[in-house]
Amino acid sequence: MENRKEFLTQKFRTLFKSDPELWSRAPGRVDLMGSHTDYNLGYVMTMAIDRDTWIAARPRADGKVRLHSLDMDSGAEFSLDDLAKAEEIPWTNYVRGIAKVCLDAGFDLRGFDGLVHSTVPFSAGLSSSAALEMATATMFQAVSGFKLDPVQMALLGQKAENQFVGVNSGILDQYSSAMGQAGKTVLLDCRALTSELVDISPALQVVICDTKTKRNLLGSEYDDRRKQCEQGVAILQTADPAIASLRDVPFDLFNRMKDQMPPLVQKRCQFILEENQRVLDLAQPLAQNDGEKLKAIFAASYRGARDLFEIGAPTMQAMVRAMSTAPGVVASRQAGAGFGGCMVSLVDPAQVERFSASVTAEYKTLTGLDAEIYAVQASDGASMMQV
Repeated sequence: MENRKEFLTQKFRTLFKSDPELWSRAPGRVDLMGSHTDYNLGYVMTMAIDRDTWIAARPRADGKVRLHSLDMDSGAEFSLDDLAKAEEIPWTNYVRGIAKVCLDAGFDLRGFDGLVHSTVPFSAGLSSSAALEMATATMFQAVSGFKLDPVQMALLGQKAENQFVGVNSGILDQYSSAMGQAGKTVLLDCRALTSELVDISPALQVVICDTKTKRNLLGSEYDDRRKQCEQGVAILQTADPAIASLRDVPFDLFNRMKDQMPPLVQKRCQFILEENQRVLDLAQPLAQNDGEKLKAIFAASYRGARDLFEIGAPTMQAMVRAMSTAPGVVASRQAGAGFGGCMVSLVDPAQVERFSASVTAEYKTLTGLDAEIYAVQASDGASMMQV
């Protein structure tokens, strides 16, 4: 951490001719179970990870924000009085969007010079955008002198992404980044916006396997899946008007009504209902290291994502094949929204190095691509850091 701070301080001095005064951070996240359940107001088992986004900043008195990202090697300057979307430097829209929703909520904002650095891989399904949003929201609070609770902050982040950036995401990413806790996974109820902390057995190591095939939710099939789920809800409401989301649908009602649905809609709804149940079924075996149950739950999630929700990709198929035969593996599945990006495994901690070497070699043989494999720890949520 100190080396990272020293490195960013030197870069800040070069760019802004002074030292940073404030530091914020927010983590990425990996979902252990619950693909596409968040916008269906269901459940997700999520974990903030020790890959995070930092902002080093110095307050300004002129209502302007000057930004530079070391990862993107680009920067921007804009006024808080003129928060137009920037098509040419799209990463800044997450910062602009947070500013816009905070202003709309009635908060007075102060500008700052900010240097952004992230260890969360981009477009990999680990919520790099939410990490930037939550680090930005945390910084604006410190610079401007107001306070949000973590749920408020997550909701503002989701609003910024939906209404300003233009991605119709659920609450999962921002909530995970805001509410994570070291050493714990988080069982999130996406309708109530409440969560329970769930232990993860010390005999399990979470390992992320990046296929190195990027995906972008803008212009992808993400919105199509959401619309198909909404179509299913509309059909199910003809039998029970009280149904507000797929979260409310019992299996017996779905089985009675499924033949009235278009085939694709039926498949999407079936996956969400089953995935929600898998989230609830995961807590006990995750804490107790019940390998057989973990393997079965993870495998069912992956099959459903591939065959029912159809969010797979050839590289994901190759990666799950490589993971499932590697030494020390307990369970493996997709992470994030699918269509490429990352996969996640639970691994025997003593076998992580052998697991990583095996997956890397097998994936290279199958695809010709170099995977990136890294073990992650559960992390605390967004916060200011002491210098």
